[in-house]
Amino acid sequence: MHACGHDLHMASLLGTADIMARSKNTWHGTLVLIGQPGEEGFDGAKAMVRDGLFTRFPKPDAVVALHVHNGRPAGMVGITPGTYNTNSDSVRITIYGRGGHGSAPNTTIDPIVIAARTVLALQTIVSREVKPGEMAVLTVGYLRAGTKDNIIPDQAEMGLTVRTYKQEIRRQILAAIERIAKAEAAAAATPREPLVEHYHGNEAVYNDPGLAEHLRTPLEGALGKNNVEIAPPITASEDFSVYVAQGIPGFYFGLGGADPEKFAEAKTTGTMLPSNHSSLFAPDVEPALRTGITAEVAVLRDLLNMSPEELRRLTSPAQSK
Repeated sequence: MHACGHDLHMASLLGTADIMARSKNTWHGTLVLIGQPGEEGFDGAKAMVRDGLFTRFPKPDAVVALHVHNGRPAGMVGITPGTYNTNSDSVRITIYGRGGHGSAPNTTIDPIVIAARTVLALQTIVSREVKPGEMAVLTVGYLRAGTKDNIIPDQAEMGLTVRTYKQEIRRQILAAIERIAKAEAAAAATPREPLVEHYHGNEAVYNDPGLAEHLRTPLEGALGKNNVEIAPPITASEDFSVYVAQGIPGFYFGLGGADPEKFAEAKTTGTMLPSNHSSLFAPDVEPALRTGITAEVAVLRDLLNMSPEELRRLTSPAQSK
């Protein structure tokens, strides 16, 4: 189970589509609703752009999206002008050793031990190489090696995710990963260098500040001022930035998904509600879905009642930090 709320996103989109289609007298222009696959790690946005999303269909004057999470109660939304989330990089490291019998490790070069040392050494990149105060996350999400307790395998594989805000920090960490992986392998005299593959990456999502500030008004009108908050950037990532990179101003906002009572209780007790990708993550569907649809309709009606010239005056040049 992916457990990230995309079923709720699609349900919101369908509800919004129904309302917008039945109320065409309240807006003008062209509305394109995107049902995009593969937004986390599978290049869904890039595939759609390559397949002619903005040539086979009208290229929009603005792009809008939302994402649900448990960081605020259902019924609320969060707006983040400027950088909304992080650059994301996926790295796979394959360490090559020499397998053999577990009772005779001296006849082998154990890739599991090398992998264990590598995992620990990688943790020093953020803590000892990145300047304190700069945002950086490096997580080893999996480590695979071996099939049986008394067999030392020939190789081990690990997968990493890296999250950053700044491009220079991003480059620094990716270079350090390769340096450390090769150094640990060299220290163990492996028969060949490890394979370090940077197999996927997304740019950080950047919200046009003028667009974000403007859309705060219709959101407050639809949901109430107390249900719209200015939120700091988050550490997750996804590929909405691909659309912004086409020169289109973007607005990506956060949708509260937590049961309001459970959220209040967790805040009082200092506990954490299950986050996205937890097997226990489950948005409070009724208020979250209703809020998502209400928010989307309010934003779209506002944008679709502006002229392209008004929108261009409102937005700054689309950019990615």
